[in-house]
Amino acid sequence: MSGFVSLVGAGPGDPELLTLRALKRLREADLVLDDALVQSQLLELAPQAKRFFVGKRAGRHSIEQADIHGLMIRAARAGKRVVRLKCGDPFVLGRGGEEALALEAAGIAYEVVPGVSSAIAAPALAGIPVTHRGIASAFAVVSGHAESAFGPTLDGIAPGTLTLVVLMGIKNRGAIAARLVTRGWAPETPAAIVHGASHDGSMRWLGTLAELGVGGGIDTELPGILVIGAVVALADQLRQLSIEPQAALEKTS
Repeated sequence: MSGFVSLVGAGPGDPELLTLRALKRLREADLVLDDALVQSQLLELAPQAKRFFVGKRAGRHSIEQADIHGLMIRAARAGKRVVRLKCGDPFVLGRGGEEALALEAAGIAYEVVPGVSSAIAAPALAGIPVTHRGIASAFAVVSGHAESAFGPTLDGIAPGTLTLVVLMGIKNRGAIAARLVTRGWAPETPAAIVHGASHDGSMRWLGTLAELGVGGGIDTELPGILVIGAVVALADQLRQLSIEPQAALEKTS
């Protein structure tokens, strides 16, 4: 009997932001291979599955990518329904594409279950639309993990022409801000740090590009994103997004 692998996007963290298909796959799963930052509430949605943590965090020892491929392939060949649970969307600045290629090469049946990417969800939950008529008609998503990754991309963007969303860039925010200013971005360009979007205890810092390097006093060990561009200035006008739905109803009743 041959099994099946689902590469599932867990979204930005809140279980209510899962897709219906992702929820169905978790409930059916025999094995869940979960990433770092996947909340425990999501794993509770797979009550019959064995769970194996395969997450990676910068600067910490973690399982090799080839070993993750091997776990998926062996479990599927044993007839298991496997969920590879990945934060955000499997194909947005993750290694979902590599995993799909490994499954393809091994002849394993698989699917991709898209997730809500934090690149869009985190700004939205913080009151920042990544595009807005008359302000920004485009946005770019960049990995801030290493200068070798973000440098050439930032250098190729004309200053102030779009909204810049940087994932995995909290530690390098100073270098990112300095590079943009050097490339001609105005130091007063609005900027934000959004930490733990959709999680309890989420935090939002608003400031300027010039202030971004030291902005917010955010703990750099914790996940977050950077948003840079004129749309960030809308955040102060969209305050209702920070209110729980029930509280908002009570406030307006």
